[in-house]
Amino acid sequence: MVLFGVGVSIAVVVLVGFLVSRRIAGDSANFLVGGRTLPLILVGGALMGSAVDTNATLGNTDLASEFGFWAGACLPLGLALCLLFTGLFFAKPMNRMGLTSFPDYYRLRFGRGVEVAASVMLMIGFCILVAGNLVAGGFLFNYFLGIPYWLGTVVIAALAVAYTGTGGLLADAYTAIIQMAMILVGAMGLLIWMVLTHGLAIEEGMGPLDLGQMTDPAQGATVNWATLIALGIGDIVAIDFMQRVFAAKSPETARRACFGAAAGVVAICVPFGLVVLSARAFLPGDLDGPILLVLLDGYAPLALTILVLCGLVGASMSTANGAILAISNVCVRNLGGVRRTHVPGQPDPLLRATRIAMVPVTLLAIAIAIYVKQTGILLTLAFDLLLACLVVPFILGLVWRKGTSTAALASIVVGLSVRLVLFVMTPTMYGLDNTILYIPNGVFDATFDGWPTFIAFAASLATYVVVALVTPAAPIRGLDIQMAEDLDDALAAEPVTARPLTTAR
Repeated sequence: MVLFGVGVSIAVVVLVGFLVSRRIAGDSANFLVGGRTLPLILVGGALMGSAVDTNATLGNTDLASEFGFWAGACLPLGLALCLLFTGLFFAKPMNRMGLTSFPDYYRLRFGRGVEVAASVMLMIGFCILVAGNLVAGGFLFNYFLGIPYWLGTVVIAALAVAYTGTGGLLADAYTAIIQMAMILVGAMGLLIWMVLTHGLAIEEGMGPLDLGQMTDPAQGATVNWATLIALGIGDIVAIDFMQRVFAAKSPETARRACFGAAAGVVAICVPFGLVVLSARAFLPGDLDGPILLVLLDGYAPLALTILVLCGLVGASMSTANGAILAISNVCVRNLGGVRRTHVPGQPDPLLRATRIAMVPVTLLAIAIAIYVKQTGILLTLAFDLLLACLVVPFILGLVWRKGTSTAALASIVVGLSVRLVLFVMTPTMYGLDNTILYIPNGVFDATFDGWPTFIAFAASLATYVVVALVTPAAPIRGLDIQMAEDLDDALAAEPVTARPLTTAR
């Protein structure tokens, strides 16, 4: 019955995705940014679908059960914080620019070299993010179907690409509404069931009121704050978030959608942490799978189990397909230089190339998922890297006219170098053993975990400011997209209504 219910939900989502694909009409603008006409409910649902993934659910519950409520909650709360910041400061100006991909901003503000560097980092970071969602899918199919873990990751990836490859962002937005509705009802239902049957009996030192988890380094405070900052600030440069901001029909719609999605992320993900912490009182000590899956399989009512599992599979597919779409767009548009030239009755080269690029991008994400079988950690790692490299050029590029291309490139190189060096020299990553790449040394031990996030970000910030102050300021290329002659070929070929980038001295 469980498998039948999950299968039906997947079939419905895929069918909706294929039906929506008719609205693409051979135009890459419809495929990539929904024709820039999406209403509030679709943009908000799509943003929630990007944030509420299996990293923020299974990863959240696994970390919460092992280290405490805040170790898990910092994942969804960080994502919600990012959406809040984006709504407050960035959604309106980014929507007004009428961009097609996020690295377009780096090209227009700093030039081609920074665009390429940013594109490469975004591609790497988001392949790691997609891998984290495939990991959860692999565990889920392995636990309930008994199929090999690697095959489960392939199944989730194939399903996500199947309908996104035809319907693009429109398919993602419409199906995200269904997926988020299922997981929201499932999360609240599971919490109510736990309260009525077992109560919220959380072990001392592990609950949300045990704030030592956020104040005492011995209880993981440094790691928890690093997670919160990496996601709350590093996720601001998320290409899938920004793709949805670009797709909103107006700047105000984009702003309100961010606020609604932030509230939805908290409402969905926090209950899962409370449920698994309470479940520790009656679950066996030696679990044979992720704690949430064990709870659903052996203890929760059948209807709730089906609903939550449908939501989890949907969440995994929603984030994976949005990220794969955004990565493929970056690869062909910003790295490959393929531009949109839509003529009715003739193929759009950007649309065709993006669909083709989805295949190697997905294969790379599958390879990472098979190599690193971690949920939650991959999410944080992805945006930890982006925090170290791209956040400073993005934010200061918007608000400070003095910034230069040299400053942006130096900031990216220094931030990345510092983060990678500290990563390979630290034996743990966010509380777990560093099994990806660790070089034994006598300089850093596990107590240093968490600090690399702050140090790399500080190095990126200091580098940008210092280099910007000592290099001649280049004139900012005004992002007035109504003035086609002042723009490069990419944006000149895509007329939209937008206002100039606002900068301050």
